[in-house]
Amino acid sequence: MKRREFLLSAALGAAALAAPTVPRAATSTLKVGTYGGYFKDSFDKFIYPDFTAATGIEIESIAEPTGEAWLVQLSQAARAGQAPADVSMMAQLPRIKGERSGLWAKLDADKMSKIAALPDHFVHRYEDGSVYGTGAVSWYITLVTNTDAYPEAPTSWQALWDPANKDKLGLMSLATNSFLLEITASTHFGGTDILKTEEGILKVMEKLAEVKPNVRLWYRDEGQFQQALETGEIPMGEYYHDVTSLAASQGKPVRSTFPQEGAVLDSGSWVVSKASSALEQSQIFIDYMAQPEIQAKMSRNVGTAPTVPRDLTDLTDEEFASVSSDQAPILPLYDIYVDRGDWINQKWSEMITG
Repeated sequence: MKRREFLLSAALGAAALAAPTVPRAATSTLKVGTYGGYFKDSFDKFIYPDFTAATGIEIESIAEPTGEAWLVQLSQAARAGQAPADVSMMAQLPRIKGERSGLWAKLDADKMSKIAALPDHFVHRYEDGSVYGTGAVSWYITLVTNTDAYPEAPTSWQALWDPANKDKLGLMSLATNSFLLEITASTHFGGTDILKTEEGILKVMEKLAEVKPNVRLWYRDEGQFQQALETGEIPMGEYYHDVTSLAASQGKPVRSTFPQEGAVLDSGSWVVSKASSALEQSQIFIDYMAQPEIQAKMSRNVGTAPTVPRDLTDLTDEEFASVSSDQAPILPLYDIYVDRGDWINQKWSEMITG
């Protein structure tokens, strides 16, 4: 989540909405883990104080390690009956792995009326139908270009395959964060259903491999690509909509485009350790965070796309466009990276980045 550091200047001084009325719990402390750095700082500054004022629940803010290290810590602690955090913001792959191991506490949806506003893909359930988590924050990966090199904005992800763009692209280097499989499937195979079999994944990889002559950089360092995009050294690629929009607002010659096939909507989710003794307080927190007023506040102050429908928020057109789009998104098939992760990574290395 280093990219969030780029948004810090946009968050400082932004106006916060008044906290809405929510259920109050007995005075207590809730341990909440979020991605470290910018995310934690923003939640500490803009979100937690109003939550405490509205509910009486004090927040002990915890910075999570990156990757799946936090999942390992939570799992090991739960076996000892301990919870390093009650509520955690989890990326989708570790969230699914925790679901399959039964790590997450079941939540009482009847006591969480506000989560009804969330789309189905932001309400996570066990196989028995019980809720165990919700979408916490979301962000878009879009087609980005340098406006000096491309006076006209591209309209489709097809631009990645255009021979005119030879040696001009910067693409993320991992299957699990670039979601180029989903982009390719949506652009050339009518949607992501083809990715549900290994045969289909190989067909998509074969098509994706055709972009290789156009790729100048398979990047892991987001800052490196952003700088190359701004200077025009690498004038096209995939990147984060919010960061690109911020750079454009500061006069950088860059733009973010939502292609006609859709941009990728990635997200983090709230889950509760089964070892937590603060389930009631956790449910109040998760329900609070699902409110349109809070989602709008996060869009303004944290730079995330709202997890609730736009018409429920009071975001202006400009505010909404800086973080999101009304266009139907490409939703990642996270399960395939859990079910076939090693195989996909091997084929990815052989066929795409190798």
